[in-house]
Amino acid sequence: MKRKLIIGLAIFAALGAMILNSFWLAPAASAQTNDEKEVIKILRQNGDAFAKNDLATLEKIWSNSADVTVFESGHANYGWTDYRDHHLAPEMKEMKNTKYEFSDIKAKVSQNLAYATMKYTISGDAAGKHFDGAGLATAVLEKRDGNWKIVHWHSSAPRRQPSSSPSPKG
Repeated sequence: MKRKLIIGLAIFAALGAMILNSFWLAPAASAQTNDEKEVIKILRQNGDAFAKNDLATLEKIWSNSADVTVFESGHANYGWTDYRDHHLAPEMKEMKNTKYEFSDIKAKVSQNLAYATMKYTISGDAAGKHFDGAGLATAVLEKRDGNWKIVHWHSSAPRRQPSSSPSPKG
């Protein structure tokens, strides 16, 4: 637990430093770096692999370590094994005809750490019904042994509007 807290604080501090650097200290917008392009490529591979039920590709682009964190729909997974076995694989198995795409991806890289923000759309069939969804996501990647690996993922969909209840009769 203490290690997870330290890793979480380190990621938070690194993100804060990168955000400050990219918005206030960096020169005006510049062309994407090769690392930023590679990060975006990895994120698109993540969406494609999920849609195709391709766990082998996901194993290659995610860090296969205990320091992976995933926050989705108010639920947390800690470690690649927890995420893969209790979230990712069961979810992919349940879904058919899946499309999972990202747009408006913005990636920033500082040394061996990168973060990206994006919009996502997802559609498919599950439990005999068609579904469509959309939302926002943030990813943190770390360069390990020369390859970018996803170490943190957070996605959220817009809040559902409360169902309107009938007005009391007076």
